[in-house]
Amino acid sequence: MISEKASEIFKKTINDYHLLDSIDQPFRNPYKLNSIDNLLYRKSWIDTIQWHYEDLIRDPKINEKEALELKRKIDVSNQERTDTVEFIDSYFLKFFESVKPKQNATINTESTAWALDRLSILELKIYHMREESLRENANKIHRETCSSKLSILIEQKKDLSQAIDQLLKDIKNGNKFMKVYKQMKMYNDEDLNPILYGLKG
Repeated sequence: MISEKASEIFKKTINDYHLLDSIDQPFRNPYKLNSIDNLLYRKSWIDTIQWHYEDLIRDPKINEKEALELKRKIDVSNQERTDTVEFIDSYFLKFFESVKPKQNATINTESTAWALDRLSILELKIYHMREESLRENANKIHRETCSSKLSILIEQKKDLSQAIDQLLKDIKNGNKFMKVYKQMKMYNDEDLNPILYGLKG
């Protein structure tokens, strides 16, 4: 089951990050290059770093220079996240290239990789909500509220995992077909963002 494999890799990534718990730590991918495991680990690492960027930029005491630097890092991270999702979709496109869809096959509302993207974020939410539910310097109401939210996140993960596995089963059996659209983000492209191409003129 791809969802179970992905969840284990996502959890490993999050735990690996928190060994040092620093956004500046070096990135070392333990999985074989070009493997799906390598792509999933990289995806989760990007998400984990960005999670902590988003925490830092909300510091009300942050100075303007630091905030701008963080915003730039978040922009780069968002692009890396999108690129990695598209690499994952390319992996599945190749994996299922020999499958001939049935005549009545349908397309899914989102690709497998974007569903796995949601699962990666869910694992981060679960990790940090569990931390909050156990935080000793928080009051009882806070811990109980976070514990309740944690239960919902775990249920959401179960539902999403089942949906991902069912989607891949449907693609394998020809009941659904893959059709991947590139995100075509415009604001990072110096030929499409009027602010950027205006600087070239």
